Amino acid sequence: MSNESETEVDEETADEEEQAEGLQKGDVVKLAYTARTVDGGQLVDTTDEAVAEEDGIDTEQQEFGPRTIVLGENHIFPDVEQDIYGKEVGDEGNVTVAAADAFGEYDEEEVRTVSKDKIPEDDRYPGAHVDIEGEHGHVETIIGGRARVDFNHPLAGEDVEYDYEILEEVTDREEKAQGIIQMMLDMELDVWFETDTVEEEQLVESEDDEDEDEESEPEYETVEVEKETLYIEATPQLTMNQQWMMGKQQIAQQLTQLLDIDRIIVQEEIGGGGMGMPGMMGGMGGAGGADIEDALEDADVDAEEIVEEIEGAEE
Repeated sequence: MSNESETEVDEETADEEEQAEGLQKGDVVKLAYTARTVDGGQLVDTTDEAVAEEDGIDTEQQEFGPRTIVLGENHIFPDVEQDIYGKEVGDEGNVTVAAADAFGEYDEEEVRTVSKDKIPEDDRYPGAHVDIEGEHGHVETIIGGRARVDFNHPLAGEDVEYDYEILEEVTDREEKAQGIIQMMLDMELDVWFETDTVEEEQLVESEDDEDEDEESEPEYETVEVEKETLYIEATPQLTMNQQWMMGKQQIAQQLTQLLDIDRIIVQEEIGGGGMGMPGMMGGMGGAGGADIEDALEDADVDAEEIVEEIEGAEE
């Protein structure tokens, strides 16, 4: 019995070692792929501009090229990820994703009747895409004062076939950061890493804490700590990006986890003198910029005099 148990353990260990070979969760890769519906061959997504042109897609409205993804982060359908695990750069694959695991099964109950007043006048026609009370759908019919709207995803009920090729494993940190940001925001940004020394207030732990009065004020001391920082150059396109404006906190958290860094600073350059205006993503720590009042004092400038001069100029 003992020999049999040892053999089983050895086989399990060998299986685990075999499974660990090739690409695994957490690896960053560049993929080329094309996805189509199984029934009808409707183009769902592609990284190939030529394929998009053949299907009548306006290629001037979007950029095409390999996509950078982090395996295990649901950047693509889990079925496709599972097929990639264990493979190597240069390998290809074909995966059929069932409707339930792609865009969901078609649900008749998601076709609902609503007042046509909830639909903008310009969108009151069959086929129009509308947003109603936070839900996206398309208009099927409008009769009288009522509209029939389908809130299912346009590809609900469709199985999807993925053809992909693993082009590259991304190991350079800056390239990783750029690829992840491009995947999240669909834009290219300049990034760089630096290790900054910053001052932080830390609680002083006393050896006599147990004997001290519970109501006594905690003591803090200023210490210098090193912060691994990702700098992102701010651009007008970034400040106007809807995904960025609505989800910068979540994006920052994802980046700090995926890149194993301490904080992120979005830095804007004003003018041509190279003076940076660093702005920290909320929740990621201090930006290290000088306070305005402190800066005025250091420059020996009287703020009240500045106000008086401005008011005098206006008169």
